[in-house]
Amino acid sequence: MLGRSQTDGVDASSRAPTGIETPPNLELDDIYHILQTKRRRDVLRYLRQSDGRVPLRDLAEQVAAWEQETTVENLNSSERQRVYISLYQSHLPKLDNHGIVNYDKDRGWVEPTPRMAHLDQYLDSPYPATSADRWPLRYAGTVVLCSAFFAAVATEIVPISERLGTVIVLVTFATVTVVHALSTDQLRDSSTGDEEPNA
Repeated sequence: MLGRSQTDGVDASSRAPTGIETPPNLELDDIYHILQTKRRRDVLRYLRQSDGRVPLRDLAEQVAAWEQETTVENLNSSERQRVYISLYQSHLPKLDNHGIVNYDKDRGWVEPTPRMAHLDQYLDSPYPATSADRWPLRYAGTVVLCSAFFAAVATEIVPISERLGTVIVLVTFATVTVVHALSTDQLRDSSTGDEEPNA
């Protein structure tokens, strides 16, 4: 196992969300960096369900199946290989470097360390919130604003026709929906990408 992160004298646990303590020798920033990638979170999720050491191939296949929202049996070779390579080259070495897993690249197995249990509190908490978590609020805000706008049009506070008001409301909802779809695609690409900068 390679060197682990060292603390810089700052009490990282004092910056953690209420009721959450940082694992020994891990900064809060390190934890969030580790957990920001969905593929690494899926690795931890799989290891939490396992009973000790697991073959890398089994781990990669299950993570790929979760990403494709299918079963291991229905994966094609490209889907398996893409996840296997990224775990082999990037994600598992990073988790090993932080002492969260023991990863034997030559023998092809992975096992959780006691330190991994410290991350359960982060995996089970709402932190860090992702952009996707805020979309229901954005839609609700759009509904409220558009309702207020349409009421202003209907009572002639805003001097435009109801037909034009309806068009404006529809365009607003269409715009929000398109932005949501584009951001979801970008989030999926960044969180499940094969390579990660500085990984």
